[in-house]
Amino acid sequence: MATIVYAMLISLDGYIAGPSGDIDLPVPEEELHQHFNDEMRRTSIALCGRRMYETMRFWDSPEREIAAEEVERNFAHAWRATPKIVFSTTLQEVGPNARLVKGDVEGVARSLRADTDGEISVSGAELSSHLARAGLIDEYRLYMHPVVLGGGKPYFQSGLSLALKPLGTEQLAQGVTLLRYAPIEID
Repeated sequence: MATIVYAMLISLDGYIAGPSGDIDLPVPEEELHQHFNDEMRRTSIALCGRRMYETMRFWDSPEREIAAEEVERNFAHAWRATPKIVFSTTLQEVGPNARLVKGDVEGVARSLRADTDGEISVSGAELSSHLARAGLIDEYRLYMHPVVLGGGKPYFQSGLSLALKPLGTEQLAQGVTLLRYAPIEID
């Protein structure tokens, strides 16, 4: 049985994207990028909402094969090798190694969790919020960047209430602190 993990870079004030909707967080440099490369290689399946998938499609482009930095080429390879499930009611098609799902987010996630080994990553605040409300997120990883965005798209959507227990912290490059949490089962 897989573990479903919601992991995103986040500002100190809790945002994964700035007020304009753009990801206004600093770009990972080599050491931090390598951490994310390792995470992607450990991912059995990536679950993506439409907006996050469209952002990550950057890594499918042929230009990534000739990127100046080896760490970027390696991430592109890991991204392409990882099977992706894209949840969208508006997309008509998705790229290589991806499957489009138009509904039943909860049912698909439950089935994948039961039938997969390793980690299933979740990207996107709306998708993760839906899965959190269904009790399907096993771990939250907040990669806290030492920047304040002052508004934008929050890591946790408004109205989502969770009780969490700490699993640990880790200091990473660029002043990023990884905070890990798991839901507390409330009877």
